[in-house]
Amino acid sequence: MGSLQGSSIEVHEAGGEDHHHEVIKQVSTQEKELDAGALFVLKSKGSWVHCGYHLTTSIVAPPLLSLPFAFTFLGWAAGIICLVIGALVTFYSYNLLSLVLEHHAQLGRRHLRFRDMANDILGPRWGRYYVGPIQSMVCYGAVIAGALLGGQCLKAIYLLSEPNGSMKLYQFVIIFGCLMLILAQMPSFHSLRHINLISLILCLAYSACATAGSIYIGISSKGPKRDYSLNGDTESRIFGIFNALAIIATTYGNGIIPEIQATIAPPVKGKMFKGLCICYTVVIMTFFSVAISGYWAFGNESKGLLLNNFLRDGKPLAPKWFILMTNIFTVLQLSAVTVVYLQPTNEALERTFADPNSKEFSARNLIPRVVSRSLSIVISATIAAMLPFFGDITSVIGAFGFMPLDFILPVVFYNLTFKPSKRSPMFWLNITIAVVFSTLGVIAAVAAVRQIITDAKTYRLFANI
Repeated sequence: MGSLQGSSIEVHEAGGEDHHHEVIKQVSTQEKELDAGALFVLKSKGSWVHCGYHLTTSIVAPPLLSLPFAFTFLGWAAGIICLVIGALVTFYSYNLLSLVLEHHAQLGRRHLRFRDMANDILGPRWGRYYVGPIQSMVCYGAVIAGALLGGQCLKAIYLLSEPNGSMKLYQFVIIFGCLMLILAQMPSFHSLRHINLISLILCLAYSACATAGSIYIGISSKGPKRDYSLNGDTESRIFGIFNALAIIATTYGNGIIPEIQATIAPPVKGKMFKGLCICYTVVIMTFFSVAISGYWAFGNESKGLLLNNFLRDGKPLAPKWFILMTNIFTVLQLSAVTVVYLQPTNEALERTFADPNSKEFSARNLIPRVVSRSLSIVISATIAAMLPFFGDITSVIGAFGFMPLDFILPVVFYNLTFKPSKRSPMFWLNITIAVVFSTLGVIAAVAAVRQIITDAKTYRLFANI
């Protein structure tokens, strides 16, 4: 388990019959075995504002541009209801996870990683063989999906400038990968705080542009004839519903709450809640505006990426400069999102190859860091170029990863840690959330795999789509 060096601050709640007060006590920790991943990557120096930046970047990301596509399987009423439920459940779950982390910090066991929580609460096998691998799959899968989407956005910018251009998608994925090679060398999660502030501004910018563009096209004669009926036979509609749920789960997904909370300087009590309030203010402003305006404008013709609807047969339906600007905002924010989800991989690499007894920027640590992180980016970009199924990838990540990490495990951790009475509404609410989303996760996983098998018949390696 990662441990803070030097001294940590524990917060203990003391109360009487008439009053409650909080005592903050500085406690000197004993020397423990150094962990290079926790020491160099998960530095606990940030404020709740920085936490808000990290949370917003990890949740409010370009996959929100897939929300109108999810609505094509759900329709108006079910789509909006699922968006609202997703917001409520994830805000609730992330707060529960934060409370569990705070509780263990007060007991002198501050968990800096998701698998550390699982080791302590569920047992070492759960952390090593389930939570750790699932989180690694989710985060590295998000890096791969980010590289693919970055390449798609760069290609859209290129085709607007050169409609008859001959460059292929995989070439743009490589270009985006080169940008990630640079950003991947940022030494720690905390060092991304200024980048993630810019990311927050950018996500507001491209969401506003996507909303405005959808409204512009929707009220113009250039837009398609709007049809909100559900396509396909009964089987396709059923699987489509669960595929849409997986997309929404991915859009709200985070998967790195403990790692983000690890960046907060002690004492941590109450800071995560403030950060989540910043994040979900942005969530409400962006998710609902993009989903509703995009589906209103394009109906069941909404594509896996909303910006693709702004072109028809290669011709822009909105001013060219506007589409270019929106794609540029998206690419820039996507680079920040991708590097955020790279942090658990960086932490694992640092823990494996770095020497915690040497200085962070010594040759002994710097050379392995640059080589291992660069190799990680090269592998992710190569996979993204080979398998250009962005919409399918987000569904799989949501079903297999984000659903258990963000909807199920937080309520399980809370019940096991605080042991609420079986007569209390909170206990049964948590049980209901765990059961419902476990069921949805299994069905959504089947639907996502089915969709990949279906699409795999029409795609080939390094396809130019």
